[in-house]
Amino acid sequence: MSKAPKSQSRSVARLGAVQALYQHAMEGTLLPTLLDEFHRHRLGAEIEDIQFADADRIHFDDVVKGVLARAEEIDARISEKLAEGWRLERLDKTMVQILRAGTYELLARDDVAAPTVINEYVDVAHAFFDEREAKFVNGVLDAIARAAR
Repeated sequence: MSKAPKSQSRSVARLGAVQALYQHAMEGTLLPTLLDEFHRHRLGAEIEDIQFADADRIHFDDVVKGVLARAEEIDARISEKLAEGWRLERLDKTMVQILRAGTYELLARDDVAAPTVINEYVDVAHAFFDEREAKFVNGVLDAIARAAR
């Protein structure tokens, strides 16, 4: 199997991280178990005769671990940028994980340009939602990027 380009493997890592964070939020799967499951059965796996691209596992682990370690700070940053009257709890659970992962990268990953982070998580949003929700992700992450960087 050929190696995916770094940008593609990072994109796959981001999508996987959002899925892992969602699973953690819904099921409370312990971090070591969660990472092991994704490493062994999801990232780069063949599922129903479809071969998925391999992920940058280091990036995947960093995003998942980072979001969970800095959850309070990340949620506070997101909450600051929501429209008046909106709370994180009102958002779709998948949307929350997209915003958390994107916020983590904006806060902790200076090696990745803010526009790249924003575009990548807008693309992740497109995997789950319509254009309106993707624009919402863009707006929130852009506001966080302006404040953080």
